[in-house]
Amino acid sequence: MNPVRLTGRAALRTVRACGAVMLFTARGLFRLRPFYPRAFATQLLQIGWLSLPVVGLTALFTGAALALQIHSGGARFQASDVVPAIVAIGMVRELGPVLGGLMVAARVASSIAAEIGTMKVTEQIDALVTLSTDPIRWLVTPRLWAAVLTVPLLVAVGDSIGIMGGWLIGTNSLGFNSTAYLANSWAYLERWDVLSGLIKGAAFGLIVAVAGCWFGMRSSRGAEGVGRATKSAVVAAAVGILAANFLLTGLFFR
Repeated sequence: MNPVRLTGRAALRTVRACGAVMLFTARGLFRLRPFYPRAFATQLLQIGWLSLPVVGLTALFTGAALALQIHSGGARFQASDVVPAIVAIGMVRELGPVLGGLMVAARVASSIAAEIGTMKVTEQIDALVTLSTDPIRWLVTPRLWAAVLTVPLLVAVGDSIGIMGGWLIGTNSLGFNSTAYLANSWAYLERWDVLSGLIKGAAFGLIVAVAGCWFGMRSSRGAEGVGRATKSAVVAAAVGILAANFLLTGLFFR
């Protein structure tokens, strides 16, 4: 086959896959009746509350390391006083949403893909259809909405913890006054900085949940198929978060 035909076939396959994922996402978001509150509450706990420790620790060490790096680099230009402002802006705009999203992707996308993939392999999804229960409404919709609602909250908590991590290093190791550090951190933050990070968190949560549900529902038979679906979900979620972050950053701060 000639290269043009191969390129066209790959392009068509990519377009079909993107369209299928978009339709899958729309069905998962808007098929709300009947709504299953118990399943939704369970996913709020699994995706939101149980992800808080890993997101908090990641943000704490990231904020501390960022303060050290900015102080070291700023000292070369006699600009070390900007540490509080840059730590706050960097955490709220970029590092908080991205690292929080990646940590949630590592924990949640793999869990969702493995759980739904196992149900697919053991024919539990077929049993749901037999019982006249829509698998999308029962399995996908609660996970998508739980991720969209809880990841921005995780990002907000992670931003606060990251700024506190920078504050701990700044006041204990870099010689900053505690009151002045906190005042400078908040003085240079704007409302749109915080809001843009929360919007990113909602988008990243949707990407994570869609990746886990999509690959879980398409899992092939056997343990190998479940493992492949889990790996693909994590990789797709991570790449999707980084790509979406680039697009949203260009849109918000052009």
